[in-house]
Amino acid sequence: MKICVIGTGYVGLVVGACLAEMGNDVICVDKDTDKLEKLEKGIIPIYEPGLEELIKVNVSENRLSFTNDIKSAVQKSLICFIAVGTPQGEDGSADLQYVYDVAESIGKSLNGYKVIIDKSTVPVGTAEKVTEIIKNQTKEEFDVVSNPEFLKQGAAVDDFLKPDRVIIGSDSQRATEVMQELYSPFLRTGNPVIIMDVKSAEMTKYAANSFLAVKISYANEIANICEAVGADAEMVRIGMCADKRIGKQFLFPGLGYGGSCFPKDVKALIKTAKDNDCSYKLIQSADEINKKQRQIFIDKIIKKYGNNLQGKIFGIWGLSFKPQTNDMREAPSITIINALLEKGAKVQAYDPKAIDTAKYIFKDKIIYAKSAYEALENADCLLLLTEWNEFRRPDFDKIKSLLKEPVIFDGRNQYEAKRLQQRGFEYHSVGRNTVKI
Repeated sequence: MKICVIGTGYVGLVVGACLAEMGNDVICVDKDTDKLEKLEKGIIPIYEPGLEELIKVNVSENRLSFTNDIKSAVQKSLICFIAVGTPQGEDGSADLQYVYDVAESIGKSLNGYKVIIDKSTVPVGTAEKVTEIIKNQTKEEFDVVSNPEFLKQGAAVDDFLKPDRVIIGSDSQRATEVMQELYSPFLRTGNPVIIMDVKSAEMTKYAANSFLAVKISYANEIANICEAVGADAEMVRIGMCADKRIGKQFLFPGLGYGGSCFPKDVKALIKTAKDNDCSYKLIQSADEINKKQRQIFIDKIIKKYGNNLQGKIFGIWGLSFKPQTNDMREAPSITIINALLEKGAKVQAYDPKAIDTAKYIFKDKIIYAKSAYEALENADCLLLLTEWNEFRRPDFDKIKSLLKEPVIFDGRNQYEAKRLQQRGFEYHSVGRNTVKI
């Protein structure tokens, strides 16, 4: 099938590369010519396992190409994905300026029937507005479809190639049939294509992400209560997850959620509820708990070292908001590092993939270590902020020799408290009374 994907950000690149992998002819469109030249060479601006290889292979096979000519790309394609950013506005709403600009460009470019797909996460009613914009530019036939993405950063390629479900919001049988044909190679295992109306599809993405955010915040609130009463949040989590009705995912206490989706989508759903005079107390509480969770971690550090951190050095492991990505959008590390710097501390940080991203954020305010252990040299303690695999089984004797004192603040509950305490560490974690040596 002939496809164009407008926007070469995180979603657009994964969508374009994976559709090309299934034999489609895909044109990815972006205004940034420097970025396009790098993509043609297989140099991608994000870290996502498997994506670089996928792009290189499909470019070499001439199934995937890049251009800044949106008109030509649209005219060569039957299917047009809109995959541009929808940044959060000051009032919490999704800023749809880029979506609407692309819709206008598509309208001006139409040369026959097209299926236009909202792949970006957009609030309910966006497809109607996109339809209106395009109609004002053309008399050609077209349909606008909502096809929300459910890609987990760090596993996005696998998620797209082997989806657990595909949601198609369509009010046109013609468009629905095109979409079913498009996705048929990805669903041979029998996982469902769920057809629904456009508005329900738009709502589904926000509802799903906000529900997962609520689960994370619930786990953190329970953990805080556990710590206060002397219970072990990890044991409580295991006991809860044994109940099939509850499930095992998104119930790990820690520093809260981050990234480009959960924080933005929760706030956008709150704004939608406000605009329609609906209650949003539960969703708002999830957002508030998430912010508070980072401060609770900071307060533990202050309780140990005092409010004045002049002369203190903190060795930090992990900067990205989650493992297997270099994305630091809304990452807990940003809040925590800024709080430490404001109190006069010195920060030595290491992350397997996010160092370049961190340099853009912090400039020369912190020291960027070349290895995990280098970040701990002469530091007062270790702060574990992202649960990368390489941090799971470190050399604790080496950690102890590098630190001024054997102190670990574990924001991800990666380590076994008793073992660390037996080794002589002072160990702080989330939801567990683990301070005693």
